[in-house]
Amino acid sequence: MFTGIVQGTGCVQSVQGDAVVTVAIEIPSTEGLEVGGSVSIDGVCLTATSVGKSVTFDIIPETLERTTLGSLSSGSNVNVERALKFGDELGGHLLSGHIMDTAEIVTVKNQDYTIKCPSKMAEFIQEKGYIAVDGISLTIGETDGEGCFDVHIIPETLRLTTLGSKSVGDHVNIEIDAMTQAVVETTKRLMESRGA
Repeated sequence: MFTGIVQGTGCVQSVQGDAVVTVAIEIPSTEGLEVGGSVSIDGVCLTATSVGKSVTFDIIPETLERTTLGSLSSGSNVNVERALKFGDELGGHLLSGHIMDTAEIVTVKNQDYTIKCPSKMAEFIQEKGYIAVDGISLTIGETDGEGCFDVHIIPETLRLTTLGSKSVGDHVNIEIDAMTQAVVETTKRLMESRGA
């Protein structure tokens, strides 16, 4: 589990392989990280396969297709968060690192971003609800009800993450808050069972 409070950025050192891709990433800290440990890379939960100066991760085709990790190359910068430990402060909201889909940045104005998700996600995007964008825990601003939403970013978040380097047309990984998903899905099932 993660909190969406990104601890810093990492730099991709290498990308190798075809079907299963192995990436080596230099992350802000490897202290206490062991092989098998979970790390969020741009919001995607990955398992460390080796730990040294860089940490390696194997990425399967499903993850490459569903997320932005398929576009990583040597020199790419990524958001990094180590897994939550018992007793850690929960500053954002609980995240699993299981990406629902990618979305496109459609406007950037100062610290305000408008992001367009696929329409199938619209029912989960609610004003003042939680969302994770490339692993960053954010509060949703206005939404058009069709998958487009605004987020307002504080300078510290722009400094600590890769979001400040994103431009219109760039794609980001989206994880919807699990409680929101559960409430929406449960409500839909109840309405369907009552013939609504």
